[in-house]
Amino acid sequence: MIPRSTGVFTREKAAQNGYGKEEIVFFERLIRDFFDFKFVLGAKFSFRPPKTIVIGPPEPFSRLLVLHELGHAVCGHRDFRMDVTRLKMENQAWEEAKKLAVRYEIEANEDVVQDELDTYRDWLHQKSRCPICGLTRFQTPDSQYHCPRCESF
Repeated sequence: MIPRSTGVFTREKAAQNGYGKEEIVFFERLIRDFFDFKFVLGAKFSFRPPKTIVIGPPEPFSRLLVLHELGHAVCGHRDFRMDVTRLKMENQAWEEAKKLAVRYEIEANEDVVQDELDTYRDWLHQKSRCPICGLTRFQTPDSQYHCPRCESF
């Protein structure tokens, strides 16, 4: 099991966590090219603002996933108040990942991208659904959801 974070990325730690030589060389290239950011190994691929990219455990599209997290960093993403903003940020990070994929000659598998975006679309749909009547609620700038059927205005 990979702990939450094993610290700064090293070749040795990556190999211990199951990464092969090709992936390690790729990650080392990213680290050289994006020296302003900190790359660490962790339990899942993620971006920790303002400058930390977490490389999760090996999987078939690890390179693309780390490019996505790097996309968040390059886009300057920090936080969000409105849930729809999070979906927008995910889209932006994937668009940046696709550009980076061309640069690094990585396949930007559109099925993977859309599957990943679907998790946020599904999350937003579920979160916006009124638990009483099932109607889609709207979110106000204070981050609260409101149902036009169940609430009086």
